[in-house]
Amino acid sequence: MTGNLPSDVADVLDSDNPVHAALRRQVPHLSVRERCSCGCGTAYFDLDPGAVMAAPIGPGTVVAAEAQLVTGTGECPGEVLAFTQGGYLSWLEVCSWSDDVDVTLDSARQWLRPRP
Repeated sequence: MTGNLPSDVADVLDSDNPVHAALRRQVPHLSVRERCSCGCGTAYFDLDPGAVMAAPIGPGTVVAAEAQLVTGTGECPGEVLAFTQGGYLSWLEVCSWSDDVDVTLDSARQWLRPRP
């Protein structure tokens, strides 16, 4: 499965952080290589490193951004994590901490609360 994924990633990278700004520049160059089969919204990306510069994060795998999912009642059923490898966005993970709330990226978009 392929396709552009700008809005999914942009919400998690919505801050003044210079690393996040560099990662946002990568978003138009992303395609989805694969999605988790459970329906949670986790996505694995393909990106041509020749199309855009790496973010100043360093080598290896890094959690570059995270956002808690907070419902209107203040419940925190999960979070969204953006991972990089070598400064390039590599996957977006949607984590559920509750069996009581259906956490998918589509249903959770209204709950995103980026961490400072």
